[in-house]
Amino acid sequence: MKHTETSNEGLKRAYTLTIPAKEIEARIDSEIKKIAPQMKMPGFRPGKVPANLVRKMHGEQLHAQSLNDVIRESVDSVMTENKLRPAMQPKVDLSEKYEEGGDAEVTLELEILPEIAAPDLKGLKLEKLTVPVTDKQVDEAVENVAKGQKNFEDAPKSRKAKDGDQLIIDFLGKLDGEPFEGGKAEDAPLELGSGQFIPGFEKQLTGAKTGDEKVINVTFPADYQAEHLAGKDVTFDITVKAVKVAGEMKIDEDFAKSLGLDSLDKLKELLRGQLEQETAGMTRTAMKRSLLDQLASGHDFPVPEGMVDAEFEQIWQQLQQEAAREEDPAAALKEVEAEKDDYRSIAERRVRLGLLLSEIGQGAGVEVSQQEMQMLMQQAAQQYPAEQREQFFKFVQDEPMAAAQIRAPLYEDKVVDHLFETADVKEREVTRDELQAAIEAEETAPAPKKKAAAKKKAPAKKETAKKADAKPAAKKAPAKKAAAKKPAAKKAPAKKAPAKKAAAKPAAKKPAAKKAPAKKK
Repeated sequence: MKHTETSNEGLKRAYTLTIPAKEIEARIDSEIKKIAPQMKMPGFRPGKVPANLVRKMHGEQLHAQSLNDVIRESVDSVMTENKLRPAMQPKVDLSEKYEEGGDAEVTLELEILPEIAAPDLKGLKLEKLTVPVTDKQVDEAVENVAKGQKNFEDAPKSRKAKDGDQLIIDFLGKLDGEPFEGGKAEDAPLELGSGQFIPGFEKQLTGAKTGDEKVINVTFPADYQAEHLAGKDVTFDITVKAVKVAGEMKIDEDFAKSLGLDSLDKLKELLRGQLEQETAGMTRTAMKRSLLDQLASGHDFPVPEGMVDAEFEQIWQQLQQEAAREEDPAAALKEVEAEKDDYRSIAERRVRLGLLLSEIGQGAGVEVSQQEMQMLMQQAAQQYPAEQREQFFKFVQDEPMAAAQIRAPLYEDKVVDHLFETADVKEREVTRDELQAAIEAEETAPAPKKKAAAKKKAPAKKETAKKADAKPAAKKAPAKKAAAKKPAAKKAPAKKAPAKKAAAKPAAKKPAAKKAPAKKK
C-alpha cells in the first residue's frame, strides 16, 4: 500500500491511499483457506470443497469483506505511520472507478487532535462556598412534606372552590364536538392551583360548587405529546361532584410514623441530610465553574471544527426545543438566532475545555474502570425497552464513539475531582441565596464579539452557557472500520417512549422529549 498526503492545513489532513490488487487478492485467498475446511457440499467430503468452487459460491461476499479489511488495515497503517490522533470519525471513501481485480484508490480525510502543552496547575486557586443547614430550614422542609400529605375533607355544598381546594370531577373532552381518546375520567381529583392539568383548565373551575355542570374551553400546548391534540382547541364537559378543603396536618410523632419513619427526629435527620447533599452539589457546581473559567482563560489552542460543529448542534437543538415551549415561539427563536455566534463560541469553549481536561486526566492517570463503565451502560440502557437493551449493549461495543460519549461525563468528574485536590482551596461560609447567585453569575459565559444592548435573555442561554459540561473529547476510541461500500450508519435502538398521560392532565410545562435515535433496521 502506498499513500500520499494531499492536504495539510491546520488540524485537517487528507491522504490518497493506493492498495494494489494483489493485496486484495491475497486477502481473498487467505479467507478462502479459512472457510473451505468448514464447508459442506454434495459430492464432496466435509472440508474437501475445492477453492475455485468456494470462490464461485461466495466470491462477491468474500471480495467485499476482504476489501473492507484491507482498507481498514491500510487506514490504521497511515494513522500509525503519521502519528495521527483523529478527533472524530475519519471519512474514508473508495473511488467510484474501482473495479474488482484492479488497484483500489481510497481517500482519507480527518481532523486531528491539537498538541496541547502540559498545563501548569500550580496557580489554581478556588473558593469553596459552603452553606450550613439551619434548624429553621429543616423545619421548613418538614412543613413542606406535611403540605404534600394533605388530607382533604368535604366542604359545605355552598362553598365556592378556590386555590388550594380539591375538586372531585367527571370530565369528557371533545375535539370538534366529538369525544377524543384519553379525554374522559370519573371521580378525578384536582387541586386548584397545582398546575397539574393543561393551562386554563383549573382557572375556569375557580368558584365552582358541588353539583355544578360546566363546559370549559382550553387549548392543548403546541408541544403536547399526543400529536392529534397538540395546539388544538377543545372543550370539556365538567361535573363537579365534590369540593374539598385541606384539613390541618399536625406535625408530630404520629405524622412521622405515617411516613414509615420511627420518629419526628428521624424525619428531620433525613431531611437535613437531603438539604446538606443538595447544598454540597451547589457548592461543587460553583467550584467547578470557577475552575473551568481559570482553565479557559489560561489556555488557547486550535480545536477541530468537526467537534465544534457537533457540540454546537447539540446546543442548538436544545435551544430550539426550549424556544418552541415559550409563549411566543417565533419571537423566542428569533432572539436565539440573533445570538447564534455567541452559542458557537460556547461550543468552541466546551470543546477546548474537554480536550484540556482529557490531557490533564491522561497525565494524572485518571481512568474509568471497566466496572464503572458497565454501570454507566446499565444506566443508559434503562432508556430503552427491555427487549432492545441487548441490542443497545452491542451497539455501544461496536461503536467506540458511543462508548466514549457514555464514559465522558464520569471521566470529566474524575478529572475535576483531581484538580480540586491539587488546587489551593479556601472555604467561605455564605447563605444559600449567595451561593445561588454565584452559580447564576454571567462570568462563565464567553464574552460576545460585539456588545449588545441589554434585553431579555433567550431561553436557556444561561443554562447552556454555564452548564460547563466540557466533554473529554480527546479521549476518543480508534477509528471505526472502513467499508468498501459505505453502509448505512449503525444506529442505536429506539429509546423507550414515556407512558401516555390522560389527555387532560399534562403538566403545564413539560420538558421536551429527547430525540431518540432511529430504530436499527
